[in-house]
Amino acid sequence: MSGDIAVIVGAGSGLSAALARAFTREGLKCVLAARRADKLKALCDETGATAVACDSTQPEQVSALFAQIDALCDAPKVVVYNASGRVRGPVVDLDAKGVADAIAVSGYGGFLVGQAAARRMLKKGSGTIIFTGASASVKGFAQSSAFAMGKFALRGLAQSMARELAPQNVHVAHVVIDGGISSVARPVPADKPDSLLNPDAIAQTYVDLFKQQRSAWTWEIEVRPWVERF
Repeated sequence: MSGDIAVIVGAGSGLSAALARAFTREGLKCVLAARRADKLKALCDETGATAVACDSTQPEQVSALFAQIDALCDAPKVVVYNASGRVRGPVVDLDAKGVADAIAVSGYGGFLVGQAAARRMLKKGSGTIIFTGASASVKGFAQSSAFAMGKFALRGLAQSMARELAPQNVHVAHVVIDGGISSVARPVPADKPDSLLNPDAIAQTYVDLFKQQRSAWTWEIEVRPWVERF
């Protein structure tokens, strides 16, 4: 693998798979990172991507991931952080360790990956970093405090990095996915058409962010079904 590289961290069968297909169509070679790289074989066979095992909350594993990327290019064209941690339940009943782990995946992992990407893109003088947010990035729902804390942290990271790196020609964007995403396991209900987001449509938004002309960069964008209240 050589040439223009797209890195997707937190890869799986949902949105990240749609992202891999979308960036592949744009002519980029994809590196897909997940805790279990073996689950990505079918997607790699389909897109020609390379899968790498990586726990985004572990600095040494993130360093190892980007060391492999360094062998392919001086800096990836685009890095997407798509990992998140979730623990549901009443705040008085939540396990502290579980909450810490969830926040680490959503927030700290985003920092580690964003930092590694930024170091390389700044040396090259260009690049795009996109963080996947959620409704919980801007609204803390009941019994979802751990997810909200992690996603609030990720949004703050994205905003800070955007302000810091944009003047140095590195585009940082945060995508608020405000609604459920359709999948094979979660099809759109027949009586509620368009009530779930199409993952391919979301992926196209990421591609559009990646291709934005720098005189009109977007640091944050929300995507939601047109029937979703907000």
